[in-house]
Amino acid sequence: MNGPQPASRGTAWGTAWRCLPAVPAHAAPTATLPRPDLTGVTGVLRSAVRQGAPGAIARVDDNGTVRTAAVGVADRGTGRAISNADRFRIGSVTKVFSAVVLLQLVDEKKLDLDASVDHYLPGLLPDRRITVRQVLGHRSGLYDYTNDMFASSVSGFEAVRSKVFTYRQLVDRSLRHAPTNSPGAAYSYSNTNFVVAGMLIEKLTGHSVRREYENRVIKPLKLRDTFYVHPRKQIPGRHADGYLTPDRAGAALVDATEQTVSWAQSAGAIISSTRDLDTFLSALLRGRLTSAAQLRQMEHMLPVNSTQAYGLGLRRRDLSCGISVYGHTGAVQGYYTYAFATKDGRRSLAAVANTSNNGAVLNTMLGTLESAFCGKSAKRLRGITVIERHEDLAPGVIRD
Repeated sequence: MNGPQPASRGTAWGTAWRCLPAVPAHAAPTATLPRPDLTGVTGVLRSAVRQGAPGAIARVDDNGTVRTAAVGVADRGTGRAISNADRFRIGSVTKVFSAVVLLQLVDEKKLDLDASVDHYLPGLLPDRRITVRQVLGHRSGLYDYTNDMFASSVSGFEAVRSKVFTYRQLVDRSLRHAPTNSPGAAYSYSNTNFVVAGMLIEKLTGHSVRREYENRVIKPLKLRDTFYVHPRKQIPGRHADGYLTPDRAGAALVDATEQTVSWAQSAGAIISSTRDLDTFLSALLRGRLTSAAQLRQMEHMLPVNSTQAYGLGLRRRDLSCGISVYGHTGAVQGYYTYAFATKDGRRSLAAVANTSNNGAVLNTMLGTLESAFCGKSAKRLRGITVIERHEDLAPGVIRD
């Protein structure tokens, strides 16, 4: 089924960038990677379903050879099987889209990464030292307002699922708290940063983030399943329903499919599919969406922990076989997403489980990366109690 049609015609931006070389010169050849282990990927999905996810899907694009896996159901009411044709909410993978738009604006000389946010949005933030680069790298020190909003998963969600917030209202919720660190001093993941990113996009372009996503990314890449429908609540077309796991053990799953996602907007409100996410990340890392200089800025990583680093709206994960992959995780009520690709963009993985607030499922789904990129030599993650300490949703609220 077709989703909502964009309100405006696209620009020539995407066409111009698609003329760039397909593979960055610094990329390692994907031919040296082990073959993807689809049996291993499928086993991970089965484990996620045993742990409480109604369904789980994955798609591996290995330089044009596509492999898919699906286990479980998209709709608990009808029992319809989940499929890689289903759309879903991608949560914080949205941050990569927002970062791409801002890096394109750097290429257009409309934005300076090292300028103060205050230069573009006067008076928004109390600390004028906070730069655009610090915002995109989660080093601003801005408190994540979702920690308060979703300290209780179900009641917090029900309180906001139909609300429509302004960006300013979300930033104001953050500013009720002291900063987590001084600007640039430390990495501290915060959805507030990418609310500010959305404000920057709209201020610098004079257009909505929806229009900029469409004209700069969605249309040029012909992403057929990718939409920003905020503040509408429905997922257009065929989709997997999303189920929120309550905090109380044994309580029934909550159908969280319909919501405005206004609490996230440019930090987490995009809808997509595994096919479109593979296409998007492959194009980004092959240099089709920004100049080579700005892609290097995105890929300049600072450590988060022993296995992760963060650049500008982009994560790097170092896998058990020594391979590093680039992309983002996403957590929004009802959905966990992993979307990553090799640095040359030639192999990509998108995987989703249609549940959230379930630490076991979140940790298990990390195994899809291991099987997709490390093949049969992948480290099996069973028995490891905690791999991820935080979700992208309310990262200060630890749910093991």
